[in-house]
Amino acid sequence: MNVSKNKYPKNNLNMLEGSLVDKIILFALPLAISSVLQQLFNAADLAVVGRFASPLAMAAVGSNSSVINLIISLFVGLSVGANAVIAMQIGKNRKDQINETVHTVIALSLVVGVLLIFIGVVISKPILVLMGAPSEVMDLAILYLRIYFFAMPAIMIYNYGSAILRSKGDSKRPLYAMFLAGIINILLNLLFVVFFHLHVIGVALATVFSNMFGAGLVLWFLMTEEETFRLSFRKLAIKKEYLIKMMQIGLPAGLQGAVFSLSNVVIQSSVNSFGSDAIAGSTAAANFDFVSYCVMSAFAQSAVTFTSQNYGAGKFDRCKKVFRICLTGGIASSAVVVFLFVTFRYQLIQLFTTEPKVIEFAMIRIMTAFILHFLIGSYEVSGGCLRGMNHSLLPAMISIFGTCVFRLFYVFVYISRVHTFDALFRVYPYSWILTGVVTLSAYFYIRSKMFKKAENA
Repeated sequence: MNVSKNKYPKNNLNMLEGSLVDKIILFALPLAISSVLQQLFNAADLAVVGRFASPLAMAAVGSNSSVINLIISLFVGLSVGANAVIAMQIGKNRKDQINETVHTVIALSLVVGVLLIFIGVVISKPILVLMGAPSEVMDLAILYLRIYFFAMPAIMIYNYGSAILRSKGDSKRPLYAMFLAGIINILLNLLFVVFFHLHVIGVALATVFSNMFGAGLVLWFLMTEEETFRLSFRKLAIKKEYLIKMMQIGLPAGLQGAVFSLSNVVIQSSVNSFGSDAIAGSTAAANFDFVSYCVMSAFAQSAVTFTSQNYGAGKFDRCKKVFRICLTGGIASSAVVVFLFVTFRYQLIQLFTTEPKVIEFAMIRIMTAFILHFLIGSYEVSGGCLRGMNHSLLPAMISIFGTCVFRLFYVFVYISRVHTFDALFRVYPYSWILTGVVTLSAYFYIRSKMFKKAENA
């Protein structure tokens, strides 16, 4: 595909020509900011209930985080497939296929979102009981989770629609939508909790309304796109051909995310056994993990998109450069976040709570697991590059073993005998090292085999 730069709309990046470092940074930076903002706005829920409601309300919100991440990870994983499929179509200049795929993606997001409302209302209580949520927070936790699930259609539309925009190099407008939605979320949190005293109900409702706003903006962006990407509700349909392609890449990624979250649900169950102070402290410290992950994940998502376009266009040397740049950028940026957050950990954690016991538990998690958080870049970026080359199942299987099977074994065998809070959180760095070594090895092996075969064809 020989496309001159002047044919690219202002919101798009030409990933197939020219330098890569500046373009990857320009693409990854809005992604990172968007993800960090999303986490900060979620953290605002905890901060508001922690400071203006009660530690029990904070624990109720926190006890749901693993469940929510599990459900969202499974279905949002399909958006990774949408990103990769459309990016490859761009690399091959298949304009007619792009538009049909866009409508398949949005139709799928609507169907999945509505189904999740009904699923969420039914499973909220059983899954929290299964996780062993403390009895004193159970009713509040169920209430929060059931209301939260009404945001699922909007969450799916935002993520799937953003995947479409990012596939063509537009990572800025999803950021704008997230920023405005997040501001609305904070304002509604303060209104509902501080002024109307709605505790967990207030933060859940704020989540629903703010996500609806963000999803509406993304839909509007797509409806005003150039013809190839333009969304029309009259054309909404799920085309089997594109759905299968999306699922081949996205379903393993979704399963990986879901299984990863499942292991966190098991770990959360172990955290629950230490009481509500431990839950609140762990939840507050987890926000540090999420910010670091969001910064690094921006480079992993960039790796998927840039690799997909260049692999589709047969530009294998650029694919290798994409890997090197994204791996370096991902690990380095995550390491900077870790350094800053560890240095100012006491000041930052007090944004969420001033309870001494809660802070004590948060510090244990930070110094045991978070301090090595940059290690996840090794498998996230290499796995992203493999997905960009149409190999999604293998990195998913490796990650399932390293971040789920290993962690479950650790919790059920080791933690059952050594029941301490710091021992529990050592499972994270152990699993990051194991998964990183195996995924990097798989990436280099598959890359060498695929590129050699293509060049000899």
